[in-house]
Amino acid sequence: MDLLRSLPLGLYLEQPVTWLHHLDSRVKFIWLMSFLVAPLLANPYWRVALVALLILLTLSAAIPLRVWRQQMGWLLMLSFFVLIVTAIAPDGYSIDSQPRLPTYTQQPANLPIEVPQPRPWYNPFGFGEQPSPSTPATKPPKPLPQPTRYRYVLWKAGPFTVTRRSLDLAIRVSTLLFTVIYSSTLFLLTTAPEEITAGLESLMRPLRRMGVPVTEITLTLTLSLRFIPLVLEEVQNLVRSVYTRAINWKKLGIRKSFQVWLLVAERLLENLLLRAEQIASAMLVRGFTSPNEHRVQWHQLRLRWGDWLALLSLLVFWGLRVVWGGAI
Repeated sequence: MDLLRSLPLGLYLEQPVTWLHHLDSRVKFIWLMSFLVAPLLANPYWRVALVALLILLTLSAAIPLRVWRQQMGWLLMLSFFVLIVTAIAPDGYSIDSQPRLPTYTQQPANLPIEVPQPRPWYNPFGFGEQPSPSTPATKPPKPLPQPTRYRYVLWKAGPFTVTRRSLDLAIRVSTLLFTVIYSSTLFLLTTAPEEITAGLESLMRPLRRMGVPVTEITLTLTLSLRFIPLVLEEVQNLVRSVYTRAINWKKLGIRKSFQVWLLVAERLLENLLLRAEQIASAMLVRGFTSPNEHRVQWHQLRLRWGDWLALLSLLVFWGLRVVWGGAI
């Protein structure tokens, strides 16, 4: 069990260096925000196109198979499972189909209209009269043919029904799940934490006039991103220590097993607090008292021709979104 390899979410891929690594972090952050905002009020075709675009970006960047197989593979399976479950689930519309014509029979136009005769004054209630022969019953008219190919129920087999609304909702949920998670993962995979903090500090620089502590926020973000591998490493070491002791969980029972895992969680919290204290001590030893007094140049930001090309393609992206990606 290796959590650093089986769960590489939020980790930075140092080797190999792809063309996504060479892009400026600010440009990639703007593209990330575009992927997160573009699905809003978009039609299903545009949402599926976003998923295909993310897959094409991954393949074109030549990211190793061992890296994105565990991320994209499991995420695609989860999205497909959500698609199937949501498609066959009730869509929330309780609509009963109604015929286009009334069920009663209509009198043909070529038959004469019978006018009822008035009864005589001595028998106003019609006692002893014989009923007049009724007209033969006519067959109900055939329903009019459907003028278009529109069908609300797309597929039905036994208790499972797929309607237009349920299919549209399934595409929306599954594609949004894949786009939000994988676009963020791809951004963290190809961008170093120092580049992320430097880019965010550059984009948030106008907020300093409003008194927002931009430098402190970016420093906290850098430390949190650097702390993710330490957390995974501590969890991995503690789980391995439990497995190496060959504990017979059946003999322990539920209560004692819960106590063992509670001790493991307590030890994990102690180790993480110890790591955080060590990082704080290392920063104090190096004279880091305040971000404003001890500035650290995380990364040198500079836009190259590839960044300008990415910004130009972003304009094309939003142009296509406005023209063809609107809600149907």
